[in-house]
Formats: sequence, C-alpha cells, structure tokens
Amino acid sequence: MRRPRLVQALRGETPDTTPIWLMRQAGRHLPGYRALRERHSLLEIATDPELAARATLEPVRTYDVDAAVVFADIALPFGALGVDFALVPQVGPVVERPIRTRADVEGLARPDVRGTLGYVARTIERFLELETERPLVGFSGAPFTLASYLVEGRPSRELVATRRLVYSEPETFDRLVDRLVDLAVDYLTMQARAGASALQLFDTWVGNLSAARFRRHLRAPLGRLFDALRPLGLPTIYFSLGSSHLLEEFRGLGAEAISVDWREPLGRVRSRLGDGLALQGNLDPGALLASPEVLRSEAQAVLDQLPDRRGHVFNLGHGVLPETEPSRVAELVEFVHAHGSARR
Repeated sequence: MRRPRLVQALRGETPDTTPIWLMRQAGRHLPGYRALRERHSLLEIATDPELAARATLEPVRTYDVDAAVVFADIALPFGALGVDFALVPQVGPVVERPIRTRADVEGLARPDVRGTLGYVARTIERFLELETERPLVGFSGAPFTLASYLVEGRPSRELVATRRLVYSEPETFDRLVDRLVDLAVDYLTMQARAGASALQLFDTWVGNLSAARFRRHLRAPLGRLFDALRPLGLPTIYFSLGSSHLLEEFRGLGAEAISVDWREPLGRVRSRLGDGLALQGNLDPGALLASPEVLRSEAQAVLDQLPDRRGHVFNLGHGVLPETEPSRVAELVEFVHAHGSARR
C-alpha cells in the first residue's frame, strides 16, 4: 500500500496531509454507477464480485480519495441468518418476516459467513488486484442498527417496534444483539482476511436510544465486538448518526476512531472524548450541493476544528447525496489535500 494516510490518521498520527474518503462515495451520484444500475439491481451488483469491484473502484478512479470502501449493502449479512429480505428501490432493506419474539431470535440460523457472504471477500480481493495504492475500508452494520431493520421489517425513523422490544422484552432484545455481535465479528474478520486495511461499524439508528439505554443494552456488546476484532491488528471506526448525547458513552468502547455526523463541531467532540481517539468527519453532505465558495468555506471550517490535523480523517457526516455533482466531490478532495497539512 503506497498511500498510508488513512491508516496513519486512524492510528492517531499526523500524515503529510489530511486523508479523505466519503461514505457512499460509490453511490448514485456517479454516472458510471447509474449506468450499472440501469442493467442490474443493487443486490445483483453487490453479490457479483466483478460488478461490486467495479463499483468500489469507480470513485477511486474518479477522485483522488485516500481509501475505497467495499461496495455492499448493510443488509447483506441477513442472508447468513437465514432471513429473507429484499432491497427495494427508494425504500431500502425490507424483511419478509420481522423478528419480534424470543422464538424468532432463537430461530435465526447459525451464520456460515464465508459460505453465504464469501462474495464480499471476493469483491475485496478483486479490487486489490486492480488497485494497489489505496487501502480499502471494510464495513458492517452495528448490532443495534441491524436489529432495527430486522425488528421493524423496513427502514424507520421512529423505530416503534424496536423500542417496544427494548422496553417490554429487554432480554429478548439483548439476545438478538448478542447474535448480531457474533455475526458482525465474523463478517468483519472475513473482510480483514480478504485484505481490508480498516473496518467501520455503521450505527445509523443508535441515536434513537437514550444514554441510559445505550449503557444498559449496547456498551458491553460493542466492547465485546471491538475486543474480538483487536487481534486482527486493523484500525476500527465506529460511526453513529444523531448521537451527540451519547459521545461520552463512546469512550472506552475499543474503536480507534469515532466518526460523527455534522451536528457537533469536531473540536467539541475531541474535548468531550479526549485526545486518545482519532476522529472522522464531519462535513454536512448538503455542503456539496452549494457553490464552490461555500463548499470551500465549510470544508475549511471542519479542518480548523482540529488545527494540529492529528488523528483526523476527513469525511462527511453521512453519505454523499444522490443529487451531488461529481465535480463538487472532486473539488472537495482537492481542497482537503491542499489545505489539510498540519500547522507547524
């Protein structure tokens, strides 16, 4: 790997300039990906290593980003549990029979990750045959976020069924989380052994929980998850959305880096978390819809939050919006590299 910036920053070091990659950088804003989707469904692309490697590679060839992220969908691991699901356009993952009872949880299959999800490993291996300079980020959904899809049956902002389970049958919910911890560990381990250089855990919906419920149901399981990944020797990133009220709970989880959305300035995040964790983020994706002048101003404001540039990976506070012009992404990457050197 000839470009080590990402790993250096995740280790808390200060690279030659701030590394940048973007969540959903291989998504619907890219013409090549849209053309691919005209011929194939999302699931067809994600489960075909050649197609998925092409989708993973496109933003690396289009922009000077410092890392790729494997093209996959957060719901793919459901197949290893024997759960029937569909990726419905404009909706997201839809589970045919939601998990609502202890019997439903115990009825989940014991995952054979390599046997059912081996195509993700082959995607990583194929990508690394084509790209030898930049590292690749592997990822999995976090236990709570995966549980929310399984319990709700489809994406939901209110998470009514999930919160009902948390409060009315906490032991059942805990059992589901434990099963999903084991699944995430196996899935991320497979990606690491295929060649991923860093691992990210996406906890998109955890902000729905109070700090008390996070401590009660998730802190220990997440700690177990990151402990299990530590022998792999790869840096790990924990991303969450709408979770400013939980920041202090993230200290000591075991991830090397915390990735946050745009709602809390990074300087304040560092003051709340301490100096021992690398940070990833946190430009509002909406800034990429603005003029070049506004985009540069917003990007500079993010960089200025951490003036020493130590342990910082520049990213968005969530994924690239489909309406984003590729030229804006290119401008952002160029700007961060030009202005991301540490102040001496």
